[in-house]
Amino acid sequence: MADWTILNLKDDVENAAVRFGMGDELEARFGRAALGVEGGGFSYQRYAPNVVGTTAHRHRVQEEVYVVLGGSGRVKLDDEVRALRQWDVVRVAPSVARGFESGPDGLELLAIGFGESGDAEMVDGFWAD
Repeated sequence: MADWTILNLKDDVENAAVRFGMGDELEARFGRAALGVEGGGFSYQRYAPNVVGTTAHRHRVQEEVYVVLGGSGRVKLDDEVRALRQWDVVRVAPSVARGFESGPDGLELLAIGFGESGDAEMVDGFWAD
């Protein structure tokens, strides 16, 4: 195997959202396994317009950074909600629950994780009033 890999996120990496019945609202392509990345990972996420993610997640050890590539929306970090626009960058410590909602133009994110994979805990009903 070569010491480098080139893949196209759209053509070569599965849209995992389809597997979970969320293909109409979300596109989620996780590059860690596809590229054989060790010690970190990344994903591309695209939310359709005006989607509120009902489920959030947090980690045991993985810190994450989210880069807003396009669109707008909001992020909920534990109990605080903040507006997001293109080129905003959000760093999230592992223990903080995080979830996103998209604005009228949708929301495109690049998520970068630092640390082990597979340590996510899902938080249901996160955006509930």
